[in-house]
Amino acid sequence: MKITFKLLIACLLISTVSCKKNKLREVVEVPLPNNESKLTIGQPDDYKANEGAFDLYKLPYKFDDLAPHIDAMTMEMHYSKHYLSYTNNLNRILKGTDKEALPIEDILKKLDLSNTELRNNAGGYYNHTFFWEIMGPKAGGKPKDTLASTINRDFGSFEGFKKRFSDEATSQFGSGWAWLVVDKTGTLQVTSTPNQDNPLMPRQTISGTPILAIDVWEHAYYLSYQYKRKDYINAFFNVINWRKVEEKYKATLN
Repeated sequence: MKITFKLLIACLLISTVSCKKNKLREVVEVPLPNNESKLTIGQPDDYKANEGAFDLYKLPYKFDDLAPHIDAMTMEMHYSKHYLSYTNNLNRILKGTDKEALPIEDILKKLDLSNTELRNNAGGYYNHTFFWEIMGPKAGGKPKDTLASTINRDFGSFEGFKKRFSDEATSQFGSGWAWLVVDKTGTLQVTSTPNQDNPLMPRQTISGTPILAIDVWEHAYYLSYQYKRKDYINAFFNVINWRKVEEKYKATLN
């Protein structure tokens, strides 16, 4: 138990330093139980965003449903601290502005990248909402039907895609994300973004509509995997909800 708490503290310290460097607003304080108390995990429905244009994505699974690939404590901290913080900050920033009624995708596509506070929090809200959507319990495996055919077309095989995506996520320096996107020609491409940027924002190396993403900020995996990001990335393939990814892909064809 002491080792677990030391790892948690190390994780929070690393997240705090990273946030300061990138001027991101994140809630990273997590109360630790004393020796006499038990560590309890709450439920997703226990948490609600402050009033505003955007609310938390309602998880269709519990915090412990993705274990052992993603542990319950990481899920709760990620959802109820980091994600909730981005959501509340975004609602505060947008309140009373003409952007308040816009879909989050439109806010991102029209974003002034010099507006760091909006960039970080709008990105943080969209990226995490997307991340929760494309995961699920009893998932994994391989895509089927149209998406499987397109992956074979653009990457040679599913294994070719998996290696390309894993390499991109592994090589993303520092905090960030790796993405599978559909570009304007309809081609699938893999890319990565730093911090809370995403391929919908202006002036990205590769722009497109995301259909799959992995969070490679340390708070997403450090409690279970410590510095072994590659192990976390390998485990992530066991929780990908390919049915949801396929839905997102088909939506780009309309």
